[in-house]
Amino acid sequence: MALQALLFDVDGTLADTERDGHRVAFNQAFAEAGLDWDWSVDSYGQLLSVTGGKERIRYYLEHFNTGFKRPDAIDEFIIGLHQSKTRHYTNLLDTGAIPLRTGVVRLLKEARIAGLRLAIVTTTTPANVSALLKNTLGEKGESWFEVIAAGDIVPAKKPAADIYDYAMHEMQLSAEHCFALEDSANGIKSSLAAKLKTMITINDYTRTHDFSGAAIVLDCFGEPDQAFKVIGGDAGDKMYVDIELIKILHERV
Repeated sequence: MALQALLFDVDGTLADTERDGHRVAFNQAFAEAGLDWDWSVDSYGQLLSVTGGKERIRYYLEHFNTGFKRPDAIDEFIIGLHQSKTRHYTNLLDTGAIPLRTGVVRLLKEARIAGLRLAIVTTTTPANVSALLKNTLGEKGESWFEVIAAGDIVPAKKPAADIYDYAMHEMQLSAEHCFALEDSANGIKSSLAAKLKTMITINDYTRTHDFSGAAIVLDCFGEPDQAFKVIGGDAGDKMYVDIELIKILHERV
């Protein structure tokens, strides 16, 4: 089946947003609420086993901060914290502190020139996606993507397949025509469950994850003057990710 669309995860894939973006914004939200919680770099790595910001806060209370006296309206409390975190995160993005990863802009431009359709498939909130794309690709950055499947648009987040299934349904495409780009174990579990061939570009938080089933695992997308490192799979003589390599991986049995 001919490749027609690329489906991109966001956090960790398009940009290294977790350690110096989301984590920082969570801590700012906690401080603003008068809480003494502080998510260190290492502890946040443990919390990343759960996808979704609200879900992550709940997981923290259930497994790491069990002594916290919960308010009666715990759901509203968590939602309020997460809304504050989103505001702090978008403010961070507005400063330009979080660029796209090496090779991302070039690859997106190549895909558009090649006539491939693009979609975002992520558990982060739509506001986070909008802010990232606007501050890295310009005011029309969102328009590069036909579908932005984000946040609570489906009830079951990654590693469930729901968010990928939703995006492909909106694009009226089957998995055979699409290719996913991810960075984490939960991400590839989600894409594989949706029957998608998947490229992984690791980051500091995900380099030890199990990527069984990936079409290829790389340390980054690379550039013509900055070669990627192949961690798993076969890139042939390619030194950076381009549309030709993706098509080869998509067609490979």
